[in-house]
Amino acid sequence: MANYVFKLPDIGEGIAEAELVQWYVKPGDSVAEDQPLADVMTDKATVELTSPVSGTIVAIHGEVGQLRQIGSALVEFALEGEAPAEPEAESTPEPSRAEPLPATEPSATRPKASPLVRRLAKQAGVRLEEVQGSGPYGRIRRPDFEAHLAASQQPATRATDEFTEVKLVGLRRKIAEKMEISARQIPHFAYVEEVDLTALEAARAELNARYGERPKLTLLPFFIQALVRVLPQFPQINATYDDEAGIVRRYTPVHAGIATQTDNGLIVPVVRNAQTLGLWDLAAEIARLAAAARDGTAKRDELSGSTITITSLGTLGGIATTPVINHPEVAIIGPNRIVERPVVRGSAIEIRKMMNISSSFDHRVVDGYDAARFIGEVKALLESPTLLLAR
Repeated sequence: MANYVFKLPDIGEGIAEAELVQWYVKPGDSVAEDQPLADVMTDKATVELTSPVSGTIVAIHGEVGQLRQIGSALVEFALEGEAPAEPEAESTPEPSRAEPLPATEPSATRPKASPLVRRLAKQAGVRLEEVQGSGPYGRIRRPDFEAHLAASQQPATRATDEFTEVKLVGLRRKIAEKMEISARQIPHFAYVEEVDLTALEAARAELNARYGERPKLTLLPFFIQALVRVLPQFPQINATYDDEAGIVRRYTPVHAGIATQTDNGLIVPVVRNAQTLGLWDLAAEIARLAAAARDGTAKRDELSGSTITITSLGTLGGIATTPVINHPEVAIIGPNRIVERPVVRGSAIEIRKMMNISSSFDHRVVDGYDAARFIGEVKALLESPTLLLAR
């Protein structure tokens, strides 16, 4: 009999710590090699850690919501025979992915569920042991999980007749940390401009009616097309800023982050190389990424690397917003709700479809004059669909 200590591996992102999101094992459990042990989160990607050995769990280290240092002890095993040699460097585990369940579960305590349900549970911070499955042999199906989620609330750390305290863990905690960093380190300034979208909305409706078999065109593909046409004139805006090194990195390609609301919080999937995509390609990619973000199937590289972010509340967009920059970027653009208003055109008053563009910029990198010129160029293209669609 020998003991073996499994240490939190370097998961290949150059990070020093990771947050424990969920345990799948407890002391006393017998586990097989490659059986899931725990989920950890870095930034907005969740990684499933699997057992490197077969044995009995002696101890686990860390509670859900706790940050653990890379290289620190995570799980201790009791093994039959000699312990395996300590590897010189831990291999990089793959991000959570769909894998078929084995024919016989190595641990009888692990609930039966599809990979999709497991991803949804990870994002929501729900233990599948608490969900009643209706499938064969108690297998948990998506309707079972959704019904459980609707009927329950996140565990509270303390509750009284007056209030309930809920600990921020997982994605919600990462969102809070990122917003705090952005607000603390970036001197924001906001700029709002009014845009007449009457002609663009007419063109969009005509295109959707004529090409109904193609992906539906929302406002976002047109908006991204305007950005990629204008950004080459303003390289300091399609950029990120390294606070510690004092270096601005200006990008040639446009990797557009699309702020997407999910059941668990705000996630920013990335449309990569947006400058190479046409309207319908953009529409299809935006829809695909939004669906992946919401159902928990987005890959790690689809949730990072944006160079400028677009945030839109759609019909809830209000008159104007002051969006928080997605650190380490230097700009964020927010289209607001389209409303019909009387507008003076020449000597007449007309009802036009108007929208405000709200934007925020990092004043360390972008001057107010350049921000106003940039938004003005975007406005000019959005108000003239012919110019926008011309190549």
